[in-house]
Amino acid sequence: MKRNALRLIIVLALTSVAGILVVQFAFLKNMFKISEKELQVTTTVALREVAWQILQASGQTSKFDNIDPVERITSNYYLVNVNDIIDPEILRSQLKEQFKRHNIRLDFEYAIFDPGKRKMVYGEYIPIRGDSTGHTPTMVFPASSKYTYYFGVNFPKPMPYYNYSMQGWYLISGLLFIVLVFFGYSLVVIFRQRQLSDIQKVFINNLTHELKTPISSIGLSAQVLSDEKIIENPARLFEYVRIINEQSARLAKNVEKVLNLATLEKNRLHLVAEHFDLGRFTRKAVVSFQQSEQGANATITLPDSLPETMVWADKFHLGNVIQNILENAVKYCRKSPVIRISLLRKRKKVCLSFQDNGIGIPREDRKKIFRKFYRVPTGNVHDVKGFGLGLDYVGRIVKAHHWKIKVEGNNEGGSVFTLIIPLAHE
Repeated sequence: MKRNALRLIIVLALTSVAGILVVQFAFLKNMFKISEKELQVTTTVALREVAWQILQASGQTSKFDNIDPVERITSNYYLVNVNDIIDPEILRSQLKEQFKRHNIRLDFEYAIFDPGKRKMVYGEYIPIRGDSTGHTPTMVFPASSKYTYYFGVNFPKPMPYYNYSMQGWYLISGLLFIVLVFFGYSLVVIFRQRQLSDIQKVFINNLTHELKTPISSIGLSAQVLSDEKIIENPARLFEYVRIINEQSARLAKNVEKVLNLATLEKNRLHLVAEHFDLGRFTRKAVVSFQQSEQGANATITLPDSLPETMVWADKFHLGNVIQNILENAVKYCRKSPVIRISLLRKRKKVCLSFQDNGIGIPREDRKKIFRKFYRVPTGNVHDVKGFGLGLDYVGRIVKAHHWKIKVEGNNEGGSVFTLIIPLAHE
């Protein structure tokens, strides 16, 4: 599938998902308003019935036709005009009975207006479950100048009613959300697979080049050496022998990288930790690197005296980590490579830093460089050959040791790689 087509599909899919979510949100919002209206209507009917029962108990039902008993003050607070003296016991029992009868399963509280004191007198907090003892009012019941004999009812926690009314829609929304999550995950997997496919193509192309070049050089040298007259020119003979040795070492190194990748992929990494001085080990690793073909052209500086920093680590893998960082510093430098190494103790940790003067790494790529096969994009030109495996190996070894690695920009140009390693305890 072409890249533009894939992007178009992803954009259309994301637009569809966003549209579905907006519609679902609007639908749930509308259903919430319907549930709120339903509660209002049901509560009004129940409170009218309460007012009727109170008047019936006092034999004053004729007054019912002359009043508008229920007034909704807020979404949760109602006033009920009875226009007659209210018996608190009858009110309490009727409220519980009528709410139960109309399936209003909510905590509520009520207060009765006292004409003598000209204020609302708190009645009781009635929970749907448990005892009402110990409950205090959640609101100050405001009085009204419209009525003489009335009571107020407040629902402090109406959400359970809405949730109960909408539980079927919640289930549908949940299932839709799960479908959208899987859909989004599928898009992410497709996108990642596309990226991985592109990266693997680059890797295979680089690997083919890195293997074919030394093989071709070795084959050509062997063909020249098969000529009997070559023995008459010892200088030329030794030159081709040198080429074969050099290209064989290059081929072996590339094969070793691929084998190391396969080993790490199968989680066969086994650390053999030792207790040693990191400063002394780093100095030896640098000397060894400077004796190699790449290191011979680099200027590497260390402080004359390094602090004693005892650590627990696998010497073999730590040596490879240092080797890879130094190789990258030399490879990705367009001028004479200069690398400054520092070792700094910070409380219970030690920071081993490598500061180079290379081309640098953009901020957005600094976390990605430790991914397998990843190479910083440079357009269509790759003037530095590589597999994108060196820093992947570094990241895996750091993770296996439970260390940290930090990549920053160098103010003078280039990058700074810092290994953060815990100090060993005797």
